Amino acid sequence: MAPTRGYAEILEGLREPMPQTGLPADQVIRDLDEAVRGGLMAFNHGRFFGWVIGGAMPAGVAADWLVTAWDQNTGMAEIAPSLSAVEALTAEWLLELLDLPRSSSVAFVTGAQVANLVCLAAARHRVLAEAGWDVEADGLTGAPQVTVLAGEFVHHSVGRAVRILGLGESRIVTVAADDNARMRPDALREALSRVSGPAIVCVQAGEIATGGIDPLAALADIVDERRTHAPTWLHVDGAIGLFGRASHTLAPKFSGAERADSWCTDAHKWLNTPYDCGVAIVADRDAHYQAMTLHAAYLPQPGDARDPLDWNPEMSRRARATAVYATLRALGRSGVAELVERDCAMAQLLAEGIRALPGAEVANEVELNQVLVRLKDPAGLDDDAHTRATLARLQTSGVAFPSGTTFRGRAAIRFSVVDWATDTDDIAETLEALAEAHTRWG
Repeated sequence: MAPTRGYAEILEGLREPMPQTGLPADQVIRDLDEAVRGGLMAFNHGRFFGWVIGGAMPAGVAADWLVTAWDQNTGMAEIAPSLSAVEALTAEWLLELLDLPRSSSVAFVTGAQVANLVCLAAARHRVLAEAGWDVEADGLTGAPQVTVLAGEFVHHSVGRAVRILGLGESRIVTVAADDNARMRPDALREALSRVSGPAIVCVQAGEIATGGIDPLAALADIVDERRTHAPTWLHVDGAIGLFGRASHTLAPKFSGAERADSWCTDAHKWLNTPYDCGVAIVADRDAHYQAMTLHAAYLPQPGDARDPLDWNPEMSRRARATAVYATLRALGRSGVAELVERDCAMAQLLAEGIRALPGAEVANEVELNQVLVRLKDPAGLDDDAHTRATLARLQTSGVAFPSGTTFRGRAAIRFSVVDWATDTDDIAETLEALAEAHTRWG
């Protein structure tokens, strides 16, 4: 499951002078397949639990093959009307599935990093426009300061988006979180009280280590209070958890998310579509459009059709929404709900089994699909070192592959149960392998 060859070895095997004459295509493909063997990971496996990486379901894979074979540039409806129509319908389906405002605009981008960027670009536009500043025309020099507030466990993709947008990553106001990495409403209220002028509040629907869901309704109340006297935007980073809203069982955990101004999620996480497809959703269509649109004399003029280039930062782009369309049509609402509910149930089953292991601790409240594990050193010396060593043994066992992290200064093993194929047998085999790796110390 883990790579058996490293970067340097693979690069050395690939290295050759740039060919002066071409080779037959079948030889190129055979050679490439041979050269990269041993350097790939089994992401699409029921016991792959690393980095919140889902597998790819068959319908999405086949649709992605079609996208490549069709070879369409889907920036504009005029040149690819079929795939622009597929994208428009897929956007409608996602808004219905996630129960978000149906008038929202949607962008299909490369991943959650760019989805956060698009949403925060729309946020920057709106809060500065309300403060009397046109950021698209006049830039940030001389503009009112925009303050970004985020929880202490905010994902670093939000920080990078803030940096790219020129708002200053080091200027983010950090809001305290509870023991499960959930933003504290009292801390947000206190932090906002010290901020004057435009503000963007970034909250999370599923923290990357614990799966903790911010108390979205309470945080939305605080933001709504501030809107009455200052430009304020609420953004939900739901890269991991937003698809939980598709489940009637899980949806109450996300109550209040629908009151935000923008949302980010990743289709190649819990929806299990092929790479790459992040989704940016913005309630304020005009802010989204103004932040992203592009017009030029040689491009088609705006019409009734939805042009993808008006909603994302790309012109030349593949039809990445097509795999999302195929996956949603193959699963249906009930299938998406069953997928996320099953993964959450498997995470709970895994946590129960870990708690039964001597010297093992589940270090988070398992709200969704994330399980953090700490292991006591049998020699009584260094729990962090033992936890990391156990992780390394488990990763090289070939049975299961979680990833490591540090949470509140302590080493932990992070199991992200996000694959469509994970079942009870996978959990049982993982627990057995973890127990062996834990006891085989020294």
